[in-house]
Amino acid sequence: MGEALLSRLLNRGIYQSSEIIVSEPLSTRRDFFVQNYGVAVTEDNTEVFTLSEDVIFLAIKPQVFTTITQEIFSVISKIHTPLVVSILAGVTLAQLEAGLANLPVVRAMPNTPATVGAGVTAICAGRHAQPHHLETARQLFAAVGEVVEVAESLMDAVTGLSGSGPAYVALMVEALADGGVAAGLPRPIAQKLALQTVLGTATLLQETKIHPAELKDRVTSPGGTTIAGIAELEKAAFRSALIQAVKAATNRSKELGGK
Repeated sequence: MGEALLSRLLNRGIYQSSEIIVSEPLSTRRDFFVQNYGVAVTEDNTEVFTLSEDVIFLAIKPQVFTTITQEIFSVISKIHTPLVVSILAGVTLAQLEAGLANLPVVRAMPNTPATVGAGVTAICAGRHAQPHHLETARQLFAAVGEVVEVAESLMDAVTGLSGSGPAYVALMVEALADGGVAAGLPRPIAQKLALQTVLGTATLLQETKIHPAELKDRVTSPGGTTIAGIAELEKAAFRSALIQAVKAATNRSKELGGK
């Protein structure tokens, strides 16, 4: 996700390569960032916190957050006050601020379509973040898709819906294609039909702003094929299964965050 954001920010000219430094422990990855993006690299996290005056983007595993804060403890009180943007799942604003000596923090939850600029990111601001910090975070994530602001108490629900949602949609596309194959379609054609149907429907809903139920009603004619299919989905509790999936993922996010 960090690389996806880096790539989009550079491609859109929001930042120049000369303005960015990436901390990466693996030498092969450092070489990759230099060759592909022309950015400065380091394996020393304190260097990032010493040099950065604008934004520090935390794209690390939540399990190593405490280790990182211990590494930077000696320099964090001597640096400027850059905005820290965190995509660490389950790590709260309070935990981030405590570990980062009360720097301004914005917590974010992007999703995987961000890698192609079609994501959606939920953000929430910490106690020390000012309006201009929140606007900076908006600009960062607008480079990879849509941005919404939510209360931190809703971040687990965001994780359950948009964070985990791409997997649900991918599963649906796979199942639609399997259904096409079961009905006699060649696999490549079934796959293309399923994928484009989901993509086209999402685009139609987004551009027309109509309610999904209204679109469903438009497609469903009396005694037709669509209502026969919908009846089977209702029999299998399709909608209920999706609702329960979001709730289960939300609860798991809370568990991972120690809530």
